[in-house]
Amino acid sequence: MGELRIETDRLILRAWREADIDPLMQALDTEDVARWLGGRRPRAYYVDLYQRMAAAQRDMGHCYWIMEARADGGILGICGPRRGRHTGTPVLGELELGWRLAASHWGHGYAKEAARAAIDWCRLNRPDDRRIIAYTVPQNSASWGLMIGLAMRRREDMDFDHPDYPVGHPLSRHIVYALEESA
Repeated sequence: MGELRIETDRLILRAWREADIDPLMQALDTEDVARWLGGRRPRAYYVDLYQRMAAAQRDMGHCYWIMEARADGGILGICGPRRGRHTGTPVLGELELGWRLAASHWGHGYAKEAARAAIDWCRLNRPDDRRIIAYTVPQNSASWGLMIGLAMRRREDMDFDHPDYPVGHPLSRHIVYALEESA
C-alpha cells in the first residue's frame, strides 16, 4: 500500500513527513491561527504533533493530513479525520474531522475543499463510522461556519469542557457539530 494521497482541484492531502515540521510550524504558529487553539507553541509541540499524526496514520490509516497546494507544493495547513481522544468527553472515540489553515490562505475555500475530500475519504474507507464530528470554541465563528457549510448539524448534547483548560477558561467550552448518515 502506497503513501496516502488525496487530490482535489487545488490541493493534495497526504501523510506527514518529518521534513514537514518546520514549514507547518511557520504556516500555523501565528497569532491569528493559534487564537482559538491555546496560543503559539514551541517547536517541541510540532514535533509531538508530527509523531502523534504519523502514529495515527500508521495505526489507523488516517490523521490530520498535511494540506499542500497542488500548484507549488507549499504547505497550507492540515486537515483530516482522527479519533476523538479526550477522555471523559462525548467526543472520545468519535471520528473527528479537524483542520488548521495558514491565515494567508483564509477566505479562498481551501479548508472547505480539503474537508469535503476528507469526508469523501471517510465515507469510502470508514463506512462503519456513520457519524463524523467536528468541534471548536463558540467564539470561532469561521470554524463553526465551515461546519455548517459542510452540512454538519449542531449537537448541543455533545458539547463539552475541554480537559486541557480549567473550567471557566475562555477556551474551555467546546461546541460540537456532526454529519450523520442514517443506518
